[in-house]
Amino acid sequence: MSGTFVGMPAFPEAAREAVGDPTLRANLRHATHTIRDKRARAVAELDDWAALREAGRRIKDRTLRHLDTYLLQLEESVTAAGGSVHWAADAEEANRIVTELVRATGETEVVKVKSMATQEIGLNEHLEAEGIAAYETDLAELIVQLGEDRPSHILVPAIHRNRGEIRDIFRDRMGHWGRPAPEGLSDTPAELAEAARLHLREKFLRARVGISGANFMVAETGTLVVVESEGNGRMCLTLPETLISVVGIEKVVPTWRDLEVFLQTLPRSSTAERMNPYTSMWTGTADGDGPAAFHLVLLDNGRTDALADEVGRQALRCIRCSACLNVCPVYERAGGHAYGSVYPGPIGAILTPQLRGTASEVDASLPYASSLCGACYEVCPVAIDIPEVLVHLREKVAGEGGKGHRLERAAVKASTWVLDHPGALATGERLASAARKALPRRLPGPGARQWTDHRDLPELPEEPFRDWWRKNRA
Repeated sequence: MSGTFVGMPAFPEAAREAVGDPTLRANLRHATHTIRDKRARAVAELDDWAALREAGRRIKDRTLRHLDTYLLQLEESVTAAGGSVHWAADAEEANRIVTELVRATGETEVVKVKSMATQEIGLNEHLEAEGIAAYETDLAELIVQLGEDRPSHILVPAIHRNRGEIRDIFRDRMGHWGRPAPEGLSDTPAELAEAARLHLREKFLRARVGISGANFMVAETGTLVVVESEGNGRMCLTLPETLISVVGIEKVVPTWRDLEVFLQTLPRSSTAERMNPYTSMWTGTADGDGPAAFHLVLLDNGRTDALADEVGRQALRCIRCSACLNVCPVYERAGGHAYGSVYPGPIGAILTPQLRGTASEVDASLPYASSLCGACYEVCPVAIDIPEVLVHLREKVAGEGGKGHRLERAAVKASTWVLDHPGALATGERLASAARKALPRRLPGPGARQWTDHRDLPELPEEPFRDWWRKNRA
């Protein structure tokens, strides 16, 4: 996985800074509560929601068990339909492939559909370094790009911005990227949307190369699917002469009929809609209709490593609906940037450490970025047991002996010895009771101090229990 965000502080430090920003907290609270309330009403309309959820889980699990077979079938179907398939083991290889494909067209500009896979590999930054300008066309992604910011949410990347902040970004930055914002632009949604529409329309009409991701890939037909709410994605998918799609290998589904389940659960879980306003599907190329050249870049980038973990692999079921973010009390207060990854929230806390490993401090901290309340599991449309995976990854991080865990292990080892030697335990209890007035109310050391910053240490009794028992019950 790309190291674009690595180098940020670990989650506790980043979250502490975010929690201290009242504007950020107000933006997040308003947005997440609005989305999750609407989602709850949309889901309640379906009597068979539990059955759909279980069907989605089973389809994904079956696909992951036979992923090699379905990927080869997908490659055969895409090729037969006139497309070209490229395999990328990691971010570096994917970026190189895409850059070479763009250069082969002779173009120096591309328009992009919202894509988390390309964010994951840092494609925009790589293209810029190679002299190729990549323009985001999703409204929220446009806001993030113009503001030289990072996404903070899977579905709504600019969720941390309010309308006034967006107006200021459009006024100050649009002219540097193309058509400037209209004079006297206000912060009303209609005016902001119109400013974005006029700015992007020039990009659509000029672009010869489009880059996309995909929500699903159908193995039996070679069909790719993108669901969206604005129509900008469809402009990117149909107007350019060349279309390059970068998609994680876990996005494949076996059959066309499998889409029936996900096209019901995804829109209700993400935007709280009965169906997406725009569901675009394409299969290879067709004469006189859409792009003349289609390239599919299948991205691994740590996914086969996650697949090898029997507990952790369920994270690969994710259909990127973001429902888990909107109910998470930790995300609501900390925001997406604190996670140090393009995948924030509960799903990011289990997916990122598996794709990137836990060598960095920020990645090792992510499995602990949760209260384990279980709300994320309750709303997941493919029944990913995120709390189970979080505990599993915590055990893995602790086993690797990372920062703080060596001291913890030494403390447990010492405690084990004391508990195995009753005489030493009794002596220790008497010494602690005798010195109880001199003992500190807060424990020393960074890890222990964090515990007692928010909790009172229990008061020690005047004498140990075993001494009291001898005197009163002998």
